[in-house]
Amino acid sequence: MTMRILLIGAGGVGSAFAAIAARRDFYEAIVIADYDEARAARAAEDDPRFASARVDASSEASVAELCRTHAITHVMNAVDPVFNMPIFSGALDAGADYLDMAMSLSQPHPEAPYSKTGVKLGDEQFAAAVEWEQAGRLALVGMGVEPGLSDVFARYAADHLFSEIDELGTRDGANLRVTDEEDNEVFAPSFSMWTTIEECLNPPVIWQDGEWHTTPPFSEPEVFDFPEGIGPVECVNVEHEEVLLMPRWVDAKRVTFKYGLGDEFINILKVLHTLGLDRTEPVRVKAGTGGHCEVSPRDVVAAVLPDPASIGPRMVGKTCAGLWVTGTGKDGEPRSTYLYHVVDNEWTMREYGHQCVVWQTAINPVIALELLATKVWSGTGVLGPEAFDAVPFLRLLEDYGSPWGQRDDEVDGG
Repeated sequence: MTMRILLIGAGGVGSAFAAIAARRDFYEAIVIADYDEARAARAAEDDPRFASARVDASSEASVAELCRTHAITHVMNAVDPVFNMPIFSGALDAGADYLDMAMSLSQPHPEAPYSKTGVKLGDEQFAAAVEWEQAGRLALVGMGVEPGLSDVFARYAADHLFSEIDELGTRDGANLRVTDEEDNEVFAPSFSMWTTIEECLNPPVIWQDGEWHTTPPFSEPEVFDFPEGIGPVECVNVEHEEVLLMPRWVDAKRVTFKYGLGDEFINILKVLHTLGLDRTEPVRVKAGTGGHCEVSPRDVVAAVLPDPASIGPRMVGKTCAGLWVTGTGKDGEPRSTYLYHVVDNEWTMREYGHQCVVWQTAINPVIALELLATKVWSGTGVLGPEAFDAVPFLRLLEDYGSPWGQRDDEVDGG
């Protein structure tokens, strides 16, 4: 079957996806769809195999109609996860396979949010697994960089490096700086602020001894030494999909996700929360004409900050995504290994014209789609990256010109 992809979202990650995919030949066509069709058209200029369209990502019917109109075989979701379920359901309704880079949203436990889980990330999607299996269709969820590549690393570690895993610890850090025209450092998140607020202010989830539990935001700070010149960065617990995905396919006593946010970013997030500016429910405000309108405070915060797709020329440094694995190696000895992927913003801007964080996110679903197109990966139901062989993926990552790394730390076996 010839692969025809519907890419929903032409923002930072979607545009980078298009630029990467333009260099590959495993598909017949890509339709790039966005609520702003002009933005989709700009992203579609990369390749004659690309076309553009307008889509309402909040409408299952709109997604399904586009799929049928363009004979789509695979839907690639590159918008904020608030739209996951309409896109996910629309793809299934149209008989297409589906990929995303962030899973359906969580809802904290109503009485004990910092100790018990409520609705977990991905619960809504996994609830539909049987429906996808019966339809013979695949929903590959969490296939970005984190989640995504980190989950591929978990599969690789379990299959090739460890006989028993104590902890799968995703550790994400960077030394990126964004400056203004006078070279003053400015606050400009390199990824969707809407998504960043969601994952950083929700109760983080930890997998421990066979069950999930939660903890307060920014808990368990630790300094992690990142490779390739990034150096030590303080990391804290953040809600993320890896913790909900990895234990479903990989045996580990503990699974965590910690992000190197930095003091400034943490303080800004705390202030947004204190002021209620992290809320998604619309509030009634005065309009410029003297009337009133309803807006979501979080949407306003995202709108007033620089578009992550636009900050690449003013950004310097590297970003690192990786998985720190501890346990017992295949040789029966204690082992500590960090599997990682470092990307330099100068390189991605020069080679692709996209900043490193969105580029690093976008390359992974392109690789996954190539593996699906060539039948190296196959499956039905709702599956995470851990459900597939890691080696072909990591080989293709190198073939795309962006190698991964491995650092083995000394362990006291006594």
